[in-house]
Amino acid sequence: MAPLSIRAFTATTALGAGNQAQRRALHERRSGLRHNDFGAADTRLDCWIGRVDGLEEVRLPAELAEHDCRNNRLAWLALQHDGLLEAVAQVRRRHGAERVAVVIGTSTSSIGASEEAYTRLAGDGDDARFPDDLQRPVIHTPHSPGAFVQHATGLRGPCVTVATACSSSAKVFAQAARMIAAGVVDAALVGGIDSLCGSVLFGFNSLQLVSARPCKPFDAHRDGLSLGEAGGFAVLERADAGDGELQLRGYGESSDAHHMSAPHPQGLGAQLAMTRALQRAGIDAAELDHLNLHGTSTPANDTVEALAVAALFPASLHAASTKAWTGHTLGAAGIVESVFALLALQDGHLPGTLNSETPDPACGPQIRFAPERRPIRYAMNNSFGFGGNNCSLVFARP
Repeated sequence: MAPLSIRAFTATTALGAGNQAQRRALHERRSGLRHNDFGAADTRLDCWIGRVDGLEEVRLPAELAEHDCRNNRLAWLALQHDGLLEAVAQVRRRHGAERVAVVIGTSTSSIGASEEAYTRLAGDGDDARFPDDLQRPVIHTPHSPGAFVQHATGLRGPCVTVATACSSSAKVFAQAARMIAAGVVDAALVGGIDSLCGSVLFGFNSLQLVSARPCKPFDAHRDGLSLGEAGGFAVLERADAGDGELQLRGYGESSDAHHMSAPHPQGLGAQLAMTRALQRAGIDAAELDHLNLHGTSTPANDTVEALAVAALFPASLHAASTKAWTGHTLGAAGIVESVFALLALQDGHLPGTLNSETPDPACGPQIRFAPERRPIRYAMNNSFGFGGNNCSLVFARP
């Protein structure tokens, strides 16, 4: 594929708002996980979460008030950092608002607001209704984050919300790349937002996937994931020769269709996504320097991903999971961990796998617990979702 320049990128997670907060925590090996303090005290799960501080105090501008909910507040907070809005304004001036797409990934959208509305139903029986302050249909749809971001930025090109579970905000890069290649648009604002809510915490707990301890991906003693919330964005545009920006060089997608929540046991879908990303980037597996693994810390998923990585890459690859810094941010994981891959390209700091101490014999030598420092040229991010929705992205430093 033709490379796409990344004009700006940013992430807001439990580590803080903006790239500097992410960078500091990754370098200091300081986790953002905390003991669960979300929701009513008498019903809280005994687990650890990656919660973004200050969302309760965020206020949207008056003209965006109808979109107010935790998820859209998180999106608004994330938009304010790392020159993101300035980059949006620049591509809008160059191409026109109608020629810039908005492609946003999410898993649960603003379902937290719907949970609150049902909890606070007014009236009884057939007369029950949402309370007046939550009688806002725009926040009770899966498209809530896409619609909000389009209104917040003034862009008027195609607007899409992608919801493919935990691969959602990785797939936004692929969808934007196809629209630009087809000439539908000239640039795109891509991103992802997912916020904590009861459906996420209790839903994953019902699947027996949530650990009572901070997660430890690929550790022999891992017993489940830690959930988190996050938002992030990137501005993509056709690359100009010699412009020096970091680039999206390739994407690969696949669908296992093996099981509703479990990956293919040999990782065939994951292998296919990674292979396609390398092919589109025009590089061999041996040329890849760093891989940000999906690495959720569940026993089955980590084993399958490690198996797929070992089948494709040499032992020299530095592959690690960053979930123990932020928690698994679900529909935002693709954008957040793409930002981490881009930071690795900028800084030459390759994170290890936080909290993990005992290597799993089932994992190959590519899985690294310790960080490393060296200049790199190519970095990949893996995002794998329920139902076998897989996406791998290759980024490059030109």
